[in-house]
Amino acid sequence: MPDSPLRPQRLRQYLWSSPVLLMIITLLCWSGNFVLGRAVHADVPPVGLSFWRWLLAFVLVLSLARPHLRHDARALWSHKGLIVALAFLGVASFNTLVYHALSTTTATNAVLMQSIMPMLILVASWLLFREPMGWRALVAFGLSLAGVAVIVSGGQWQRLVHLTLTPGDGWVLLAMTFYAFYSALLRLRPDVHPLSLLSATFMVGTMILLPLYLWEHLNVRAVQLNGVTLATLAYTALFPSLLAYLCFNRAVALMGANKAGQFINLMPVFGTVLAVLFLGERLQTAHFVGAAFIATGLWLIYGTGASRPAT
Repeated sequence: MPDSPLRPQRLRQYLWSSPVLLMIITLLCWSGNFVLGRAVHADVPPVGLSFWRWLLAFVLVLSLARPHLRHDARALWSHKGLIVALAFLGVASFNTLVYHALSTTTATNAVLMQSIMPMLILVASWLLFREPMGWRALVAFGLSLAGVAVIVSGGQWQRLVHLTLTPGDGWVLLAMTFYAFYSALLRLRPDVHPLSLLSATFMVGTMILLPLYLWEHLNVRAVQLNGVTLATLAYTALFPSLLAYLCFNRAVALMGANKAGQFINLMPVFGTVLAVLFLGERLQTAHFVGAAFIATGLWLIYGTGASRPAT
């Protein structure tokens, strides 16, 4: 009898070879992380949240990666400079800056800033590797940016004109820049098991955060262990850390950083869906129009056959 396509092993194989599904999972996890980070900013300090998130994520991934680490240790050590760069840019810095930003910036501004990420990845790839941007990528970015603008403005363009910037917006922009370079640098990742790479970057990122966490704990605000904090740490360690980074790294390996970056413009769409599900907000015409722009941009960069995934 032939294998059923619904068997867990076949489903895992299909998912692991589908960059679109991997990016959708990634962005759902990240969207939830932004919503949660904004919700608990008054209860959990940003460095403390980031430090304990990554420490717990490291413990989780280490328990899964042990069979592979012994085999991959030499390759990881030979790429130690890259591991430190990835850990600093994508683990320690990005999330800490985002959590810090969410204490002062508005949700609208934070979502709008996400639309800059695809262009920043294109620029980072060009600066580091002189990878050409191409007209398709630029047009797709423009369409996706227009879709994001429709969503965050509700179709009322005067809202964009009257947006006020806060210090948090600058921190979001810096975080996006760091993650753009993290995404571009993933092309240099060593030929190791994905869990080994996550273990190494999570461990180094946690070590980078440790002195800053101790300073915050002693001089600013300590993390209070309660139900809200524990639930937040459990979610952030498992979903936007372990699961999302595993999926994102694999998606970049399959289709490249520039194409993967275009999918980040789905975050406003997913954020809206989460708001409808958990906050009782209503869908508006602008949400559907904006999603159509974003979908057109993604189709142009990925679905036309001009950008086949790498194998």
